[in-house]
Amino acid sequence: MNQFLRSRPRRNRKSEVIRSFHRETHLGPEHFIYPLFVHEEGEKAIPIASMPGCMRHTQDTLFAEVERALSVGVGSVVLFPKVPDALKTKGAEECFNPQGLAPRLIRALKARWPELCVVTDVALDPYSSDGHDGLVAPDGRILNDETVALLCKQALSQAEAGADVIAPSDMMDGRVAAIRDALDGAGHSEVSILSYCAKYASAFYGPFRDALDSAPRGGDKKTYQMDPANVREALREVAHDEAEGADMLMVKPAGPYLDVIRRVREATTLPIAAYQVSGEYACLKAAAQQGWLDEERVVLESLTAIRRAGADVILTYFAIQASEWLA
Repeated sequence: MNQFLRSRPRRNRKSEVIRSFHRETHLGPEHFIYPLFVHEEGEKAIPIASMPGCMRHTQDTLFAEVERALSVGVGSVVLFPKVPDALKTKGAEECFNPQGLAPRLIRALKARWPELCVVTDVALDPYSSDGHDGLVAPDGRILNDETVALLCKQALSQAEAGADVIAPSDMMDGRVAAIRDALDGAGHSEVSILSYCAKYASAFYGPFRDALDSAPRGGDKKTYQMDPANVREALREVAHDEAEGADMLMVKPAGPYLDVIRRVREATTLPIAAYQVSGEYACLKAAAQQGWLDEERVVLESLTAIRRAGADVILTYFAIQASEWLA
């Protein structure tokens, strides 16, 4: 008999029970962080046209959405505030206002659900009239160290409101160490830092910027976000952020950067997060709405691929849908 037919790999695929015996990658709601947009414009939630199914929430609808997430086993959310134009300035001072939208909602969420893990975004772009993650000099340069000082104030305002995890997404050099020192110095040593460690200057962020009206008013973000052509550079960022005290590291985007997730996974023992960003969500939603793809199957396949590449946790707008499908 042909020796290759003595070993038939298909025997281990013949039923769901047998396939489950050796399934290597598990996906469940415990692996998801649910990104939520919030705003103060009136009393109604506003649909985001480029992200079907997603809304800019008021506090009431935010609470309802968090209740839905918890009911299907998703125990963590990350907040992204849409700040009114009247509060946006070149100095982005609103970012550390203790009575600002983000701190108020953090306090409200933790008062209602102490067990909920609340993650917060630390960057200036929602608060800046320039639309950049950092302060902009008169000649257009993004000012690193001056920005880091503001990010520390922003992180402290969020920690004091009750945030469990601070997630700096700005990509300024040295900000993880500075934020860690600021948190520890203020008695918040238990607050974690999830660093956007390898955040690429990606074309997949468009719908997100529409949702928050946070696109740069001039120039681009290529002097601080990473070149999509590079992977070794990500490993340098891993080394810096781990040494500076990050508790978790993030790769963003996720789907187009599975190779980066794998390389980062191999370079560190820290937990790895990956962000399935707005453009990835919009692509899958649009194709499903046209009937070109089976939404459930393709979403779960994409999320499984991100886990298979090495991500411990995934930020995804599909968190509730995927959890319902998995159940």
